[in-house]
Amino acid sequence: MARDLRGGSGIAPANGARLVNALSIDVEDYFHVSAFEPHLHRETWERLPCRVERNVERVLTLLAGAGVRATFFVLGWVAERYPRLVNTIAEAGHEVASHGHDHRRAVDQSPAAFLEDIRRAKSVLEDITGQAVKGYRAPSFSFGARNPWAFDCVLEAGYRYSSSVYPVRHDHYGMPEAPRFPYSPRPGLLEVPVTTARLWNANLPAGGGGYFRLFPYVLSRAFLRRVNQVEGMPAVFYFHPWELDPQQPRVPGVALKARFRHYLNLARTERRLERLLQDFAWDRVDQVFLKD
Repeated sequence: MARDLRGGSGIAPANGARLVNALSIDVEDYFHVSAFEPHLHRETWERLPCRVERNVERVLTLLAGAGVRATFFVLGWVAERYPRLVNTIAEAGHEVASHGHDHRRAVDQSPAAFLEDIRRAKSVLEDITGQAVKGYRAPSFSFGARNPWAFDCVLEAGYRYSSSVYPVRHDHYGMPEAPRFPYSPRPGLLEVPVTTARLWNANLPAGGGGYFRLFPYVLSRAFLRRVNQVEGMPAVFYFHPWELDPQQPRVPGVALKARFRHYLNLARTERRLERLLQDFAWDRVDQVFLKD
């Protein structure tokens, strides 16, 4: 269960102290996005203009200005090419966690291949930082009813927690039947789902990503406040560095829906994040949810 950050009961304290929420960043470049996979094959990645360094530096500047620490789920592919960037993240006091190595959806892999991928990413990140990597997040939140074995692999690989479930209905991911708040899918492993708001007998996305760019900021803020103040629980929020980069290259041939989801309101993301960092209290995932 979540570490108690409220000093007592499950209700927000009367003295007005704010719950501490978990802020996370999925460190990947624009060409790693799963929706672009049919158009940007893996063998072309090395030849594409890479923007992850400048975008992560922009995120680090944003967080430093707000005095916020976060968890960076770093792709092993990125870490191998930009080890100094990974060290910069760690030296700034942020948590370095794993996003796997090759950005392959867990549900599209065999258990053996998935285990090899997440072990490799963990090893790469630990070799760079000299610190234990506790957390893992699956690309595209690709844990669901079709691959319950994925939790076993994460535990076997030596991670202490996963943040790979988004309890919503979506055409590419989602596990709406999953618990909305941290739970233990296996003894010794904590799953920390991305936050949803429960309204009208449905789970509504409240934890960032494309929804944060699609909805007006006031709606995202209202959902998070409801989770904090009504349900008395910390929230888990995420975004990608490329979401702060409206000048990123446009990928040709992408279907209209995928283009809409990826490029919508990129120019507004940074300002919205500035407001988010001011309106709520934030810290690393491990500091919010692990007991030690």
